[in-house]
Parts: sequence; C-alpha cells; structure tokens
Amino acid sequence: MALLHLLILLFFPHPIHISVTEIEFNEKNKALQITSRIFIDDLELSIGSKIHDENFELLSPKPGTTTDQYLREYLADHFHVKLDGKPAKINYLAHEVENPAVVCYLEIENVKKFKTIEITNDLIQETHADQSNLVHVTYKGPVKSLRLIRDKPTDILKFEDK
Repeated sequence: MALLHLLILLFFPHPIHISVTEIEFNEKNKALQITSRIFIDDLELSIGSKIHDENFELLSPKPGTTTDQYLREYLADHFHVKLDGKPAKINYLAHEVENPAVVCYLEIENVKKFKTIEITNDLIQETHADQSNLVHVTYKGPVKSLRLIRDKPTDILKFEDK
C-alpha cells in the first residue's frame, strides 16, 4: 500500500498547494528557530520559472550551484519577519528531503522579547494562485497560527507580556 501511495505522488501532481512553517522561540539560545516544509515540485516550478529553466531539478542542480544556494535565495526573496516593526535577519541553516517535500531550517538570532511578529510568506504564490502558507508561532503560551494567501501574504500576531 505504501508503494502505491509513493507511485501516486511520483506520477500525479499533488492536488493541494500548501507549505507549513513553524516558528518556535528557543529561550535558552534567545533565537527563533524556523522550520519550513514545502513541496519539492512546487519549488522546482517556482525557481525554474525565475531562472528560465523549465527542466530545473532542485535536488540535482547544475554544476557550480547547490540546492542550498537556490533555497537560500528563494527563501530570502519570499519569507520575511519583522519583530516589533523592525526587519529581522533570517539565517538559512540547512535543508533535508522528506519526500515529497523539502524541509528548510532557518534561524533569527539575538531575540530577547517582542510584542508583535509580522510575517510575510508568499512562497510558491507566483506559481499557484491557490497556494496557502500556514505559519505556526510558539512564543509565550499556546501556538498562534496564520494562513497567508496570495491576496494577503502578510499578517501580524500580537503577544501580551506575562
């Protein structure tokens, strides 16, 4: 049965266009640790379109380039965070493949505390009009979530002092 699911995923496009990003505050490291899961085929379409390469393969980049280079640049263009209205520097750390998705690891260092987090996430929205980017933020209490779509790729979450 698992083989059948794998074959379906390989030969038929997935019917849903979604990414899931989790942002968690690490108190010990004073950092926001970010994990983003994105379908590989959607990334290939979006990045391939940008670099004018219809046959672009994210996991088999051309000589002189790496998968991490493409992911770092794409995420820098399409994922932004502001803490209390100030742009945060997002560091791309690494990626791993969890077929049919790629998992990207990012981090914002030197985070003490904040009252608002503004997130812009327009990943894949240039390729799929129905793309939804779910963002879950864990900071000072229960998880707060956003659904960012083409018509509203940016939203703000507010946190109260405790």
